[in-house]
Amino acid sequence: MNWKFSYAIGFHPWEDTDQEFSQSLASLLEREEEGRAPPYGRALDVGSGSAIWGIELAKRGWDVTGVELVDKALERGRERIQNAGVEMKLVKGDVTRLSETEVGTGFRLILDTGTFHDFDTDQQKGMARSIDALAAKDATVILLCWPRRIRPLIRGVSREEIEAAFTGWRITDVEPSFFKLPPPLEWVLRPDEHWYRLQRA
Repeated sequence: MNWKFSYAIGFHPWEDTDQEFSQSLASLLEREEEGRAPPYGRALDVGSGSAIWGIELAKRGWDVTGVELVDKALERGRERIQNAGVEMKLVKGDVTRLSETEVGTGFRLILDTGTFHDFDTDQQKGMARSIDALAAKDATVILLCWPRRIRPLIRGVSREEIEAAFTGWRITDVEPSFFKLPPPLEWVLRPDEHWYRLQRA
């Protein structure tokens, strides 16, 4: 996917999600928050796009830093953050080689709503190394991934590729996201996406 081009022409269907998708993410977040009171700690929104889900994390009581590389998405994100009236740090950065200087460290929650699954193997490993270095010891990583298959636009990723990139982590849960595209795109792209929850092994 050419993310820069997509935002330039206004093609970002991943921002148009329904209630079922939102509830699937909310259910995962509730488990991370269970038995605790806000503020819940530091959260890293990887490939933040226009900050939709980072804003939701901030509303729930997380201290959120979002990372995005596309300028148009950053512009939309900063506007959304201001309109939402929440505190969220949004920085321009390459998620495959993040540094503590850019975003800090000690993140208890790392959320990726569709970046990792479009990377090649080297990029996947780079993103995983960045997350491993910045995550707290008790951190949870939540990845939203399409399955690996031949299709236009999105590469997809297999469970084995996730495990190969995130050495030192284990997949604890795999759950459907219930994300749906408009019928023509649904048929062509066949997202069948799932949430992968990881914790340190």
